[in-house]
Amino acid sequence: MAEVVALVDYGAGNLHSVENALKRVGAKVKVTADPNVLRAADRIVLPGVGSFGACAAGLRAEKGVIEAMRERVFMGGAPFLGICVGMQLLATRGLEHGETPGLDWIEGEVRLIEPTDTSVKVPHMGWNDVALTPHARDHELLDTGEAYFLHSYHFDAKSGKDVLAMTDHGGGLVAAIGRDNILGVQFHPEKSQSYGLGILERFLEWRP
Repeated sequence: MAEVVALVDYGAGNLHSVENALKRVGAKVKVTADPNVLRAADRIVLPGVGSFGACAAGLRAEKGVIEAMRERVFMGGAPFLGICVGMQLLATRGLEHGETPGLDWIEGEVRLIEPTDTSVKVPHMGWNDVALTPHARDHELLDTGEAYFLHSYHFDAKSGKDVLAMTDHGGGLVAAIGRDNILGVQFHPEKSQSYGLGILERFLEWRP
């Protein structure tokens, strides 16, 4: 029987494009905000587009979803992938339009991009390099390449050990973050053509 990928539905803007990309690489996807479905899922994907605060509020409005995700990921060991704001929500807090608590799964803050080169514009939008850090040397999902980004805020991790990939936009920005069975990517794999589809395909086989 094919494994089930639970795609968390909490009003995130890129839900259906992520669903289509997952199906394209052969995933059996259940779009859901049902805690029972999340607890039974083999893998969980948390998408997200928009502001940190709005996404955090939307996620918290789905009763029991955060608790079910935490139980399945931390106690059940299910592989987890956060995409764009879904990755940022892993942080301790976000500092967009005030301070908003995150999931605090990976310690850090989500801050406004402030390029050291003033000619570089925010948001960071378009194709850019993804360069692996030494901490991702043996990571099964990630590789170097080019991916599509669209964001004005970035993940400032407390520990460099959690940073798996970087990109450059007037200074270094975290492109991927992870620990154990948790991976978050700032870029959009669903918009990153063969590079992004490769990551999603490997996610389906990931046995962390």
